[in-house]
Amino acid sequence: MAILIKPVVTEKMSQQGEKLNRYGFIVDKNANKIQIKDAVEQAYSVQIEAVNTMNYGGKKRSRNTKSGIITGKTNAYKKAIVTLAEGDEIDFYANI
Repeated sequence: MAILIKPVVTEKMSQQGEKLNRYGFIVDKNANKIQIKDAVEQAYSVQIEAVNTMNYGGKKRSRNTKSGIITGKTNAYKKAIVTLAEGDEIDFYANI
């Protein structure tokens, strides 16, 4: 089971990474905080101080087309904010 799906690379998360040493990840919906902590420590070789998780439900969306109104729903996901220990850092752009 892949716990870490992808990192969250936004302007807000970049600022938190620089100032507060926090990084965001989209994770598996069934993963708990201990599993997330172990996965990040193993993948990036860092020490984790805290893990905060948020569950996002899908939003309803509708759009108008030639054949009528199409309704749907966006995907639900779970986001984890990981606080690293003092002196540790994650560089998402190292592999590019």
